[in-house]
Amino acid sequence: MKPVIEKMTQKSAVIVAQWHYPDEYSFYDMVADPEDYQELMDEEKRGDGYYQVTQSGMLIGFFVVEKTDRQEVVEVGLGMAPELTGQGNGLEFVKIILKYISRVTGSKKVLFDVAKFNIRAQKLYQKIGFEVVNYHEQKTNGGIYPFVLMAKSI
Repeated sequence: MKPVIEKMTQKSAVIVAQWHYPDEYSFYDMVADPEDYQELMDEEKRGDGYYQVTQSGMLIGFFVVEKTDRQEVVEVGLGMAPELTGQGNGLEFVKIILKYISRVTGSKKVLFDVAKFNIRAQKLYQKIGFEVVNYHEQKTNGGIYPFVLMAKSI
């Protein structure tokens, strides 16, 4: 059965908020960043940018689309259910999201901001054609961390 993408429901937001990733990937737990957590849990703050990805009725992931100062460029954040990560599921998951974004938003370029330690995600994105744009520090999770900005034309 093909994955279904739709606006995130409150029920899915609650599920995502409870996800816990192992080891260093706990950096991506929603409770690790109070601002991200509050945005996720508040339907008004989520606005129109949060989407859920389900398959056979099960929530397998989500993504957020944020507009940038350039109309044709969007920044995307995403998360996959912890039990599905590290098993080769990411490639198809990201491809489905990119196809949806291209079709629905009309964007020409997608940006991913990836924590520098997350080599697994960087390799996946490079496999799909993303290129490193720059390295920078970002305030999140109660500190300042190194990130890698990656871009791809779609």
